[in-house]
Amino acid sequence: RRRTAKTDERTGARRGASGSERGVTWEEEREEAQTSMSKPVVELVARGLQNLAKYAAVLGIGGSAVAASLYNVDGGERVVLFDRFRGVLPEASDEGTHFLVPWVQTAHTMDIRIRPRMIPSATGTKDLQMVEIVLRVLTRPDMSKLQTIFRNLGTDFDERVLPSITNEVLKAVVAQYNAEELLTKRDQVSEKIRASLTKRARDYNLIIEDVAITHLQFGVEFSRAIEQKQVAEQEAERAKYVVLKSEQERKAAIVKAEGESESARLISEATRQAGTGMIELRRIEAAKEIAAHLGKSRNVSYLPSGNNMLFGINPQQ
Repeated sequence: RRRTAKTDERTGARRGASGSERGVTWEEEREEAQTSMSKPVVELVARGLQNLAKYAAVLGIGGSAVAASLYNVDGGERVVLFDRFRGVLPEASDEGTHFLVPWVQTAHTMDIRIRPRMIPSATGTKDLQMVEIVLRVLTRPDMSKLQTIFRNLGTDFDERVLPSITNEVLKAVVAQYNAEELLTKRDQVSEKIRASLTKRARDYNLIIEDVAITHLQFGVEFSRAIEQKQVAEQEAERAKYVVLKSEQERKAAIVKAEGESESARLISEATRQAGTGMIELRRIEAAKEIAAHLGKSRNVSYLPSGNNMLFGINPQQ
């Protein structure tokens, strides 16, 4: 350490002597030495930043190229690739991540899930009645024909095809039925619409999963006629009930009259055979019943005129 210190003192003394010879102080000489030492460091840092900028540009271009070369296919979807040189490629991409050639190939996503669609239509029946029908159709594309569908119809194939063919099928089927049959044979009409629509959609490589009539509305005049018909049917049913009731009452009266006649006949025969004893017994029973009813009333009093308490009946007669 002593040797090092002595060496530094000698070096400083020499630098001071040389500086004094040139007219420069020792502090200025030190600043000049520090400046000369920092210049290479600055140049090294600048070169490093330039190289880093070059590498970053290369990495950015490479990352953009990789990102442009990848595409994802979600569940329930398929991707059809269009090549600028070969056209639509024959195979569609399944779910997952896939590669393509940027600028040369373009990915077009197609939904293969079952999608509902409400289609309204105004048409006429067999008896020339106007009816408004809303049909709910569930459709999906044929996955083996996605390239053909994309080439002919594009990705909005259901928007291009379903409204036209559904109206055509509805008008053709509804014209075969009367307005009343649309209500009574609704299941049959719906099944026939489904069969015709399925056959028609096959021409465009579409699959019909289900067809249902969700709304059925007739014109105002026909609705009023149906209401009047129902009222008339109810009135007819009510009149029929009244007639049946009268018939039953007549039969009941006849039966009652026959019963009373038979009862009178039997009483007459019994009187002829046994005398007036039965009549007297009936009188006594009637008198008891009348007396019981009158006795319950506070405003009625019964006072017999003689000693006989049974309405003055002479037992000797």
